[in-house]
Amino acid sequence: MQSNSQSRDVFYVSDGTAITCETLGHVVLGQFPFNANEKTFPFVESEEKLEKLLKEIEGSYLRTGEKPLVFFSIVLPQLKAMLLDSPAHCYDVIDNLVQKVQNDTQMTPMPQLQRSRSVGKDSERYFDRIAAIEYTLAHDDGITLKGLEKADIILLGVSRSGKTPTSLYMAMQFGLRVVNYPFIEEDIKRLRLLPEFEIHRHKLFGLTIDPERLTQIRENRLAGSEYASTEQCLAELSSVESLFRREAIPFINTSTLSVEEITTRILEKSGLRRRLL
Repeated sequence: MQSNSQSRDVFYVSDGTAITCETLGHVVLGQFPFNANEKTFPFVESEEKLEKLLKEIEGSYLRTGEKPLVFFSIVLPQLKAMLLDSPAHCYDVIDNLVQKVQNDTQMTPMPQLQRSRSVGKDSERYFDRIAAIEYTLAHDDGITLKGLEKADIILLGVSRSGKTPTSLYMAMQFGLRVVNYPFIEEDIKRLRLLPEFEIHRHKLFGLTIDPERLTQIRENRLAGSEYASTEQCLAELSSVESLFRREAIPFINTSTLSVEEITTRILEKSGLRRRLL
């Protein structure tokens, strides 16, 4: 029987960070016309933690009369069995892939808790990611332009065009060292690159945005200010996009893109290699 409900409870459950469950769940749910009331349950590695989740599932079912949707990745068989026995529609996000790889390679998988892989044999990559995050935070919003030689990429754009969230996502997900610099009024009047950027031209990448969207974002931050006015946004964007074109700096419009999409397009256009951590 098909439900006509406009919203559904959705749980993302994992014995690791649950990021994979969330990512795949969002892709799948984006195909359906209902609102998802989402909750995430990471590091469900014991029956005690699972019991708390099962109470949430049962509460959802009793409250709504509909089984919630559960996207999960759990290795321990006893926990997995308990979850599958709950009043929910459960989707194992890796089981089908693991089974197919097993069939294709004729090798038996050796399940292990996701968190046990985070630090240990992969500790070098783990600490690389921490270093990338620290570097990116230290170079956020033009705080400093020292150490640009260590940067993987330098994001340029007007204020509120999406530089900071994109920088942090690239650092956290791919271990990239990212500098982001907002063009201020003096830069726009000068309409030229800072000397510090000249020797790192190959690392420069621009972000732009539709003026209407920029006005909306700035209004939410500083309503009624000149900073948020349509005229100011138009002038800044026109000048900066002219600079990008004149200096042959690749750039994309972020208006309708998620941070994941922005990052993917930057990696594609810049040729940067993804560092899966």
